[in-house]
Amino acid sequence: MTKLTRASVALVAGLAIFAAGCSKDDAADTTATTEVTTEAAAEGTEAAATEAAADTVAATEAAADTVAAAAAAGGKAGFILPDSKSSARWEAFDRKYITEACLAAGIECDIQNAEGDKAKMATIADGMMAAGVKVLALVNLDSPSAVAIQEKAAAAGVKLIDYDRLTLGGKTDVYVSFDNVAVGKAQGEGLIKCLGDTAGKKIIQLHGSPTDNNATLFKQGYQEAIKSSGLETVGEEAVPDWDNQKGGQIFEQLLTKAGGKIDGVLVANDGLSLAAQAVLEKAGLTVPTTGQDATPDGLAAVLKGTQCMTVYKSVKIEANAAVAAAVGLLKGADPATLGNATINDGARDLPYSQAPITPIFKDNVKVVTDDGFVTKEELCKGDIAALCTEAGI
Repeated sequence: MTKLTRASVALVAGLAIFAAGCSKDDAADTTATTEVTTEAAAEGTEAAATEAAADTVAATEAAADTVAAAAAAGGKAGFILPDSKSSARWEAFDRKYITEACLAAGIECDIQNAEGDKAKMATIADGMMAAGVKVLALVNLDSPSAVAIQEKAAAAGVKLIDYDRLTLGGKTDVYVSFDNVAVGKAQGEGLIKCLGDTAGKKIIQLHGSPTDNNATLFKQGYQEAIKSSGLETVGEEAVPDWDNQKGGQIFEQLLTKAGGKIDGVLVANDGLSLAAQAVLEKAGLTVPTTGQDATPDGLAAVLKGTQCMTVYKSVKIEANAAVAAAVGLLKGADPATLGNATINDGARDLPYSQAPITPIFKDNVKVVTDDGFVTKEELCKGDIAALCTEAGI
């Protein structure tokens, strides 16, 4: 059986639900711990993070003790990932951490990838339900297609989890994700920090997929952050399906319309940021760009200075929280006890298990490698090795 590490257990929002008999007071304690950790992460200081980690030690020990109890839950859960192209995270990180958490919790989990195909996602869901899954977690490709899946599952008595992306108007029982407005806010504030004097400077905004509610929340966060900054947006557009190739083409068109004269790019994730950087390099420009997901390539770009920042979202925390929610649902827990916050899906308020985020700049890339999300061996290759040494990695 795979053993959960302290780091993976300590920060999970709502992780206390691994224990069937958790009280509401225990859940409140877990929420308080998450809030402390989130605040420390936002401050971005090692001292604050260390203090927050110390505060979670007791919760870590308690949660670890519940793993054996959770193994008795039994049952089967299905997890459907969205694709393998929009971000490296889905196959490189989510699959691995969901697998480990399912093994630790003692439940059978079927993990499949829809590869960006809505019809394939529906077929996968049908197959999982025919195979007896009692909980279905999915990362939707858009809300309408996910609603159809969820309505069918709910009618069959299958419990539902929205993983990472919220399905608007759906039937989900629990939503597990990050504070996505905070992610966008970190990106906007990060670009301001990298630009320094922002008065009169021109930027392009490259948004995520218009069918992804998270992209809407990221945009809300970074546009709020730059609202009074003095930055002038000279072009903006959403990228369908988070497609990096399309993103590069769209950005090149926006850059041409701007006369090739910009000072920065607000980009929704690392993949699109790297696509924009390739266009900028071809045009002989180096301006700060933003991102998120803390992918190896994104972190390398931060170290090289072609990307000013990314946002680290610990997939291990999110995956553990999703599996914890699945265990709770398999054991008949009230969904209201499975979150540390609530969110409205356009029709109702849902339990929301919300995980913390950390802005990453060149001076704290080490946070990601120290956490084991990206290893030194993955990141510090070729011309990046010397930059890793300079960054203390």
